Amino acid sequence: MTALERLAATVEARKGADPESSWTAKLLSRGPEKCAEKFGEEAVEAIIEAVRGDRERLASEAADVLYHMLVMLTARDVPLSAVMAELERREGTSGIAEKAARPR
Repeated sequence: MTALERLAATVEARKGADPESSWTAKLLSRGPEKCAEKFGEEAVEAIIEAVRGDRERLASEAADVLYHMLVMLTARDVPLSAVMAELERREGTSGIAEKAARPR
């Protein structure tokens, strides 16, 4: 099991936890929209670090993005396995061809 899979399992396990004892449970208790908003905030912070060029800070912010992405997915009952299956489906396909094949 990868670190990302372990983190996804932890986020899922915290879904029913007491929001007073778990940051993840607190985020999830605020609803999917708030989880998506937090994901967006973290993505912007990662973008800022990418522009600044601080690799260490970018790695840290990217970790935050991955965590908040998992929280957002969990809030909408989308398992990491569904995302991984989609990535596997796209594997070996040109990004240009994949985008052209998407429904408009």
